[in-house]
Amino acid sequence: MAKQSLIGELVQFAMREKKWWLVPLLVILVLMGALIIFVQSSAIAPFLYPFF
Repeated sequence: MAKQSLIGELVQFAMREKKWWLVPLLVILVLMGALIIFVQSSAIAPFLYPFF
C-alpha cells in the first residue's frame, strides 16, 4: 500500500510542479523494478546479470 501512495505522490508532484521530465524517469524505474523481479525467478537470469 505504501508503494502505491508513494508513486501517486510522485505523479501528483510532477503534475503540480510541471516537472514533466520526471515522468519518463519514473516509468523507467518501475520497468527496471519489474524486470528485476521477473528475472529473479527465471532461467535467463545468468544472461542478464552482466547488464547490471
